[in-house]
Amino acid sequence: MKFSSLKIVVPAILLAPLLSFVLPHSALFETEELLTSHVEEPLPMKNNLAFKAGEILTYRMHYGLIDAGEAVLEVKPDLKAFGDRKVYHIVGNGYTTGTTDWFFKVRDRYETYLDKDALLPWYFVRRVDEGGFKFSQDYIFDHFSNKVNVGNNQKLDVPPGVQDMVSSFYAARNLDLGKAKEGDVFSLTCFMDKELWPLKIKFIRREVIKTDIGKIHSLLFRPVVQKGRVFKQDDDLSVWISDDNNHIPLRVEAKILIGSVKMDLSACKNLANPLRRAN
Repeated sequence: MKFSSLKIVVPAILLAPLLSFVLPHSALFETEELLTSHVEEPLPMKNNLAFKAGEILTYRMHYGLIDAGEAVLEVKPDLKAFGDRKVYHIVGNGYTTGTTDWFFKVRDRYETYLDKDALLPWYFVRRVDEGGFKFSQDYIFDHFSNKVNVGNNQKLDVPPGVQDMVSSFYAARNLDLGKAKEGDVFSLTCFMDKELWPLKIKFIRREVIKTDIGKIHSLLFRPVVQKGRVFKQDDDLSVWISDDNNHIPLRVEAKILIGSVKMDLSACKNLANPLRRAN
């Protein structure tokens, strides 16, 4: 299984260590025009309890004792103004480290501009540089007409409430998981690579796991797998999320032919809520 293939099921930023580009001013201008031209249909309000401006999450990817990469997710400390909307600017950078960096260098960057009140993306930026393979994506979301501008005058229809690859991570953290029972399935729709991806995760159980930052109460989830896509079995990918209002992914584990590849939370700053630690 290819390293980059994992992006199909989990938010890409968690698994693709991520190049720095400046957001094009022309795209920002177009997005602001979009926001100021639709004032008659207010967007649904969403209550965000899971994160706040200034939050930083750092993950390390490793195979056994070998560290292979790092990913950092940051909610920039200052809110941006797009038209009359306030948005979070969220940036994810990832990169390979150590010997992995010698034979397959990865330098990726993902960005989203996420509406503070509706928790929907307005602008998505993707810059991929993996082993010499490079490509870029810039998507402008119009949640008033339910379309995404993918460039070259091409606009695609999307359902209400659609998320991008990064915003889906933050939207999922605000799902109501407090009364989750074994077997419950939670879902959202992600727009990626000009396609819609229905992301579904099944709750397995509650457990305490040992992490780089201590023992944490967690919720274990596994994806509802589409046959023939990336993972053959339901338990080929496991995600542990903190069992508190933060709902931070603590660990992502993917089974491969020999052993497993893991992403572990190694540091966190400026959380919206205390972590639920175990003794």
